[in-house]
Amino acid sequence: MLLLHLAFVLFALFGAILALRWPRLVRIHLPAAVWAICIELTGAICPLTYLENNLRARAGQQGYADGFIAHYLLPALYPAGLTPAVQYGLAGVVLGVNLLLYAWLWLRRCSRR
Repeated sequence: MLLLHLAFVLFALFGAILALRWPRLVRIHLPAAVWAICIELTGAICPLTYLENNLRARAGQQGYADGFIAHYLLPALYPAGLTPAVQYGLAGVVLGVNLLLYAWLWLRRCSRR
């Protein structure tokens, strides 16, 4: 589950790169990126976190109270913890990376025509 969660985060952030190769992937990537941005902006917990915690509990392990990013990624990036400003920054990174990649994809398609 941890790997699936990490894969989703990476896909939301960099999936537009895959869309360069497989343009139909845009139909899956855009909703995933929007979902990731909304989760960061609202401070909500991703359903994958609930599923991961449930599976941990079934295995006799302790879950975590915060989200996947706050639990696994932020300690490595931001030792002070997750604040609303950091969450807005993360949402901005996802949005910015995807806007740049999709602009590049669009310009590439226009130049081929």
